[in-house]
Amino acid sequence: MKFLKYLVRPKNFRQASLVGIALILLGMQAVAGTTYIVAGALVDPLSEKLIRNPVVRIDGSRVVSVISNGTVPESAMRIDLGDATLVPGLADVHAHLSWFATDTNVSFLGVSHTDEAIRSVINAKVLLMAGFTMVRNTGAGGYSDVSVRNAINEGRIPGPRLKVSGQSLGITGGHCDQNLLPKQYNMRNDAIADGPWAIREQVREHKKYGVDLIKFCATGGMLSKGTSVGDRQYTFEEMQAIVDEAHMQGLTVAAHAHGAEGIRYAIRAGVDSIEHGSLIDDEGIAMAVKNGTFLTLDIYTSEYLVAEGANVGFMPEMIEKAKIVNEQRYAIFRRVAESGAKIVFGTDSSVIPHGTNAIQFS
Repeated sequence: MKFLKYLVRPKNFRQASLVGIALILLGMQAVAGTTYIVAGALVDPLSEKLIRNPVVRIDGSRVVSVISNGTVPESAMRIDLGDATLVPGLADVHAHLSWFATDTNVSFLGVSHTDEAIRSVINAKVLLMAGFTMVRNTGAGGYSDVSVRNAINEGRIPGPRLKVSGQSLGITGGHCDQNLLPKQYNMRNDAIADGPWAIREQVREHKKYGVDLIKFCATGGMLSKGTSVGDRQYTFEEMQAIVDEAHMQGLTVAAHAHGAEGIRYAIRAGVDSIEHGSLIDDEGIAMAVKNGTFLTLDIYTSEYLVAEGANVGFMPEMIEKAKIVNEQRYAIFRRVAESGAKIVFGTDSSVIPHGTNAIQFS
């Protein structure tokens, strides 16, 4: 899109200050009456145009008009941002607010569900101040993300609008399980479910405790011990059970899937979105186009892990998996972009530092 091409040109990052309109509104929550904002430019994604010298009129906390080269009444409250470029609030549809980029699988063993909620409060504000006003949180323990979403909606804490999944569903020993400790500790993530009926029970529990969507692991992943990033996890019947039960409950379904076979199985089962999609093949791309499946392609995470993963403290096998993915992603994602598939912006924020999400635009 033309407005995105403008945003991601390096020279525009250097020459223009991108200011989120929503951040200005956040600071004006207690202000009554009419306020005018004057700036150098405004990105209009609906028309795919850059509006020069906009005058933005805000009544209370609602934007009511944007006029190029408009006038401001002499007695009105005026905020002059000089040559800054205004953008609407951005959306990141794949983030983990309860993780920091300095966490590893080992260090996270000491993080309680209460800790996850506190961390999410911190990171929700970070993302908001980075210009992201809508975030889909795709995995958190103890339904901590439900509590944070509710607190934001009630105006108790600052943060973006959240859609939350609770704990991700997965198979025993899979990417969504906890595989670091030996049997004697009986460590197991909360939403591990094997077989269609156990899966349906988990989906029903998630609905009971207030999630907006179901997220499950259809393949292995980069940051799990003992899983192959490309191998499928869950049978087709199990994936069907997840999707059928979730849709019956009014929930959408996101499938973590790097490998080609797992992606195809998940799309055929009827998921609403594929998360990562790193090794998707031409058949999977065609299926996504035909079914209208959204593809959340977080291209920056593997690059970041290759560069910084060892410094953070991730296991060597995890860094090696990141290298495998990173070597193939750019060419694969280019084919996806050329196919006409529905691509949405998601960064897996937490693998990369929260607040740096917009780097992926470039």
